[in-house]
Amino acid sequence: MDKLRRVLSGQDDEEQGLTAQVLDSSSLSFSTRVKWFAICFVGGILCSILGTVMLWVPHNGMKLYAVFYTLGNISALSSTCFLMGPVKQLKKMFEPTRLLATLVMLFSFILTLCAVFWWHKKGLAVLFCILQFLAMTWYSLSYIPYARDAVMKCFTSCLS
Repeated sequence: MDKLRRVLSGQDDEEQGLTAQVLDSSSLSFSTRVKWFAICFVGGILCSILGTVMLWVPHNGMKLYAVFYTLGNISALSSTCFLMGPVKQLKKMFEPTRLLATLVMLFSFILTLCAVFWWHKKGLAVLFCILQFLAMTWYSLSYIPYARDAVMKCFTSCLS
């Protein structure tokens, strides 16, 4: 359990420079980090569900959907910052194995809001929300060993 706490709190056995140590350090205890992770993650899921419910509200429903769904995904994504620290989270997000999923996810966040507020294209907003979901799923699967391979094999066998 101590090893898990050290890894999740960013105190693993890697050598870090002074700047990285200062940026990764936090005065939050392990239990506080886990609690805030859970709060942000559950809050993100609730925002996404609330956004989906807002889809059926007349007039501004699409705008509310896009905003709540995007905020929910951002909240769920940022919840892991409490476990490993923001700098380590950003480093892991932009590793070569996650780079494409991260970029698609970040651009779909921006494009969803642009589609609703500036372009006023509801169909594009829904498309970008679906893209958010797919990118978040692919990104999340990258943390589970061999999960992406299993998903690819499943889809390949279903399509052939």
